[in-house]
Amino acid sequence: MRTIKVGLILGLVALSGTGCKDILTENPQSQVVPTYFNSPAGVLGGIAGVYNDIRSDWGTEGFTVEMQAGTDEFIQGASSGGGVAYTYNGLNGSNFGAAWNVAFQDINTLNGVLQYGQTVDLPEATRKQYLAQAKFLRGFWYFYLVQTFGDVPLHTQFITVPSQADSRQPVAQVYEQIIKDLTEAAADLPNQPTAPFTGKAATKPVAQLLLAKAYLTRGWLNNTASDFTQTAAICADIVANKGAYGLDLWQDFGDAFVPANDYGKESMFISDHVADPKYGYYTVGGAAAGGAAQNLTPWFTQWNYPTNSTINAFKTAAGTLSFAGPSSMTRDSFYGRPFIRMRPNSDKVKTGENVGKNYFLDQAFVKRDVDSRYANSFFTTYIANISATNTPTAANNTRGIGYTTVAGQDTAVWLPDFEVAGAPQFVGTRPFKGIVVPPSLWNNAIFPALKKFMDPSRGANFNDPSTRPVVLYRFSDVYLTGAEAYLKAGDPTKAAAMINVVRQRAAFRKTNTAAQNAAAIAAMTITPADVTVDFILDERSREFFGEWQRWLDLVRTRSLVRRVKAWNQEAAPYVQDFNMLRPIPQTQIDRVVEGPKFPQNPGY
Repeated sequence: MRTIKVGLILGLVALSGTGCKDILTENPQSQVVPTYFNSPAGVLGGIAGVYNDIRSDWGTEGFTVEMQAGTDEFIQGASSGGGVAYTYNGLNGSNFGAAWNVAFQDINTLNGVLQYGQTVDLPEATRKQYLAQAKFLRGFWYFYLVQTFGDVPLHTQFITVPSQADSRQPVAQVYEQIIKDLTEAAADLPNQPTAPFTGKAATKPVAQLLLAKAYLTRGWLNNTASDFTQTAAICADIVANKGAYGLDLWQDFGDAFVPANDYGKESMFISDHVADPKYGYYTVGGAAAGGAAQNLTPWFTQWNYPTNSTINAFKTAAGTLSFAGPSSMTRDSFYGRPFIRMRPNSDKVKTGENVGKNYFLDQAFVKRDVDSRYANSFFTTYIANISATNTPTAANNTRGIGYTTVAGQDTAVWLPDFEVAGAPQFVGTRPFKGIVVPPSLWNNAIFPALKKFMDPSRGANFNDPSTRPVVLYRFSDVYLTGAEAYLKAGDPTKAAAMINVVRQRAAFRKTNTAAQNAAAIAAMTITPADVTVDFILDERSREFFGEWQRWLDLVRTRSLVRRVKAWNQEAAPYVQDFNMLRPIPQTQIDRVVEGPKFPQNPGY
């Protein structure tokens, strides 16, 4: 049978026969009926179609905004396109819900797999793996739904007859189903990916991690000690068996984001995006604008460097940056396409206990001298890729000298994480080719951009979507999930030990000497007294900045409103307790016209 990578676009297809084949025969179906699942090909096609649909959300623009905007990490970029998700002001069911329909369509497909796959003619071991995959995926989608929307429809039977009636089941009941599905999936999934689910599809440790997250989140909801101890035990078990699972941390944090390592030992669960039209959704040279299933992750936080890298940019009397003169940059594949949707939250807090501080530099990445994650996560230097000539008499040139930037050698823009006297045209009294933009000059049009997900493989088609996979879970998450559980279970010593594994890895730099790395590790090591919920949230920010986790992290820990009010100046006036749940999509409410009305979440 043809090997399936995580996101293979089988959708609703059939394979010709049940033996090993090299040719995939696609028979698209306009409607899934029970007979579709009466063959091994139908069962496999249903599972593969759900994997395919994960890429319809993770990595796409709308879903990325929903998972990251309106938090302490991100505020609006110059081209955000509207602020409701960022500010909560006007957020409602008509402008939210990117994944709702996909999730329930997939859940129904999985219900068909689980209902009819029990009797399909397959070897018992193969059947168990297929059904385990389906249980994992159903648990995966329901966990997303219950965290995001609270009470949701709970369907575990395959629906073949359309209905205009529906209802929401309590969160507790949904969690029971999630935990059941993930427990059973973990028992039957292999330790490492095996055919036909290769790449980084669900495995035993992936199901265990999601199960641990479900226990942890339910524990926070109900303050249930047993859920925290269960979470901690699961995470400890994954760590203890990491060798059998083929999992580990890279020695260097930055290596987790090298394209060649996307399918490596630290990546646990992945959604594929590739150029082959059988597996991906884009046309070479199509200059995608954010459509379904397109991975635009590299570009969301990239500012408009071709326009805002002018060599005679100057500081106005008001203390803001104004752009002037020729630019020493043009759009290229290395720095990618400027989307400017969101930016790290570097705005200084104007009220409250954090006045004068900003979340990005003063709270999250506060130990930049010894913590490598800031340097490995963000662009701070842009090298000129075209020549720009400056004359001593050029308008706004205060340097008084002439020069030409050398492409590939001279710095076009330097974004230091500290104030520099003389910026933007001088470092102290020394003239600087290009411009220096310190934190006081950052704004919604120029700021350090995330570089974790950059895809220089685009070549001449650098406006196209990325073909790098989206990594949903990394192995470091096991340690930080376990640490949170240990803290809530009353064991800060074990929590600190888990956190220190991640922090000590972050201290390592390839350019350091052994003595420098040892000193950095010592500086990064914490004690049990340091461990608080806020410390763990800051640590998760350092480790997972921009990785589709932040909104759920803040909601799980019941910290969303408090931390947004403390750090996010544009959302602070509007965020309220009811924003801990997202609005039910209005399309879902409108579709229910039989029986009781489908209720909206309170406050919307």
